[in-house]
Amino acid sequence: MLEDTGLTDVVIGDPVDTFGGATGEEKARAFEVYGYAFLAHRP
Repeated sequence: MLEDTGLTDVVIGDPVDTFGGATGEEKARAFEVYGYAFLAHRP
């Protein structure tokens, strides 16, 4: 999807537990929700 917007050299980072300690943590675990860092460049 990022390439479709014209970005290049797209890199997706490792999954990060962004819900640890949050009130919705159990639901996030049930649905395997994680955050990901993205790096891309404009040509």
